[in-house]
Amino acid sequence: MTILGGLGGRGPGGNAPAKGKSSIPYVTERDFEQVVLRSELPVLMQFTADWCQPCKAIAPEVEAFAQEMEGKAKVVRIDVDKTPVIAQQLRVQSVPTFMLVAEGRIQDMVVGAIRRKKMQEMVEPFLPRAAGAIKPEELAQLLAGGAVVPIDTRDASAFGRAHLPRAVSMPLEGLEGRLAELHMLAGQPVLYCRAGDKTKDMAEKLAEQGVPVAFLEGGLLAWEAAGLPIER
Repeated sequence: MTILGGLGGRGPGGNAPAKGKSSIPYVTERDFEQVVLRSELPVLMQFTADWCQPCKAIAPEVEAFAQEMEGKAKVVRIDVDKTPVIAQQLRVQSVPTFMLVAEGRIQDMVVGAIRRKKMQEMVEPFLPRAAGAIKPEELAQLLAGGAVVPIDTRDASAFGRAHLPRAVSMPLEGLEGRLAELHMLAGQPVLYCRAGDKTKDMAEKLAEQGVPVAFLEGGLLAWEAAGLPIER
């Protein structure tokens, strides 16, 4: 699918212009179809211009986000003055403008300067997810229906201070010796830790042993950030 009426390979673009030391590539009419539309990864496009002061102000945010997304999503820039055809066909009327392309089409657009958090929100729905990963909002819905049991893998003292509703304490250190107990619970077990990294690793390890188990993506921190209830 193309969104520029078969533009790929033609037009005045030529090689991308040199733009100092930025690690973010500039896309032209000549390589837009290959770099953006045919990308297997989500692509966040920033429409910009040399004279755009807000673009310069948020440049460090965009650069940092591009580094965070390396291997998971692409971040590219399009200069509206040097690549006018793309800007015209996508009806870009001001800079900066951000557009997200995934699965060959525009999925989201924001006009104006944005921060990393908003960039993450645009890209997040289209990022590949680890096997067994459950987002906080998804877990909250499953928990409300009684389909899952949150398993708090932090130490007992941390569990005592705060934990998810109806959570069961099973510290990570002894979890592998309690797998039978884990799967005798009244609902599907969902592991969680403080930030999600430790339970992600444990879920991958158990999956390799033929014991798949779900985990809370982002852990307790993500749950709290989503404004979901905590028991104390």
